[in-house]
Amino acid sequence: MHKIPQVVTIAGVDASGGAGLNADVRTFDRLGVYSATVVTGLTAQNTLGVQKMLPTPPDMIAAQFKSIADDLDIQAAKTGALFDLERVKAVVAALEDVDFGALVVDPVMVAKGGAPLLSADAIDLVKTALLPLATVITPNLLEAQTLLKVALPTPEAVIAGAHALQALGAKNVLIKGGHQAGPQVADFLLLADGSEHWYHSARIETARTHGTGDTLAAYLTAGLAKGQALTDIMPVAKRFMTAAIKESIEVGHGHGPLNHWVEVSK
Repeated sequence: MHKIPQVVTIAGVDASGGAGLNADVRTFDRLGVYSATVVTGLTAQNTLGVQKMLPTPPDMIAAQFKSIADDLDIQAAKTGALFDLERVKAVVAALEDVDFGALVVDPVMVAKGGAPLLSADAIDLVKTALLPLATVITPNLLEAQTLLKVALPTPEAVIAGAHALQALGAKNVLIKGGHQAGPQVADFLLLADGSEHWYHSARIETARTHGTGDTLAAYLTAGLAKGQALTDIMPVAKRFMTAAIKESIEVGHGHGPLNHWVEVSK
């Protein structure tokens, strides 16, 4: 009998399979961890956009948490799309009631096609109640700016923004740089001990980036479940993300999904 790390993703289902819970599970499978799922909502979406959403009733979210906690040995969890205030309340209450180990909070706000995945009235609760539970938060630049209500136009501003997010209670902060302008994608990691780390890669001009945020957050979750340090996970995760975007697969006609099967050099 083989013992492997167990993780859970707390996220929405992408009908087209490219993002959300679907991308999380695909990443977890690649990295050899067992993945449970708490479904926060269903989406009718494809690579062209989101056509309809159906959030999960709060009592069903609570029931999923209980089923998993009663039986599985979860070492790490991640959150994705939480949709609205009621779903955030349900997830926060459940996380406070269970021990799922390290928590990666990906504060998903907008889908690649532009559809909102977090209502405006839920943002404050994410800041005050969910971020303090997080081992690491992984906002992209636009999400970080929304959480802080301030622009982050320079590397110095990104560093200051990460410190401000850490002051809200998150132990570690990763601000992803995919929405920055320029030939480089620069991700900034602020650790709980105050150390600062930049990770750079060449920007790849492509529309096939559906699920990038979910995939990177899931990569961190799997690594944390294995007992790895964030500074050990990030260089490998960065190489994987670059390759998964560069070696694209032909699926859909809009913002296509990543190539989760790509071979990555050591």
